[in-house]
Amino acid sequence: MLTVEKLKEYGADTGEGLSRCMNNEAFYLRLVGMALADDKLEKLGEALEAGDLDRAFEAAHALKGMYGNLSLTPVYAPVYEMTELLRKRTQTDYSPLLAEAKRQMQALVSLANSD
Repeated sequence: MLTVEKLKEYGADTGEGLSRCMNNEAFYLRLVGMALADDKLEKLGEALEAGDLDRAFEAAHALKGMYGNLSLTPVYAPVYEMTELLRKRTQTDYSPLLAEAKRQMQALVSLANSD
């Protein structure tokens, strides 16, 4: 079960995330749960694989907002970096950043599934 304490251990800035949710812990945790169920990270990977930088930017930008608003810093950081590169339509190998984002998201999912 996901808790604020577990999120803090993960590296999330829970104080900031909770403040954006009017310090309503249940609401914050519900939003984090929704973020865990979101498939935009997979869509980002698909767009990058297809070389569709416009679609990749849209997905990355949406993820940046979601992870940023929830202050999920470990997964936010690589997504933020991808978003800024994609904003400039930079042709580069995004796979290390995408792999880090997926690794951080998997860590968060594992945290949510642990007792």
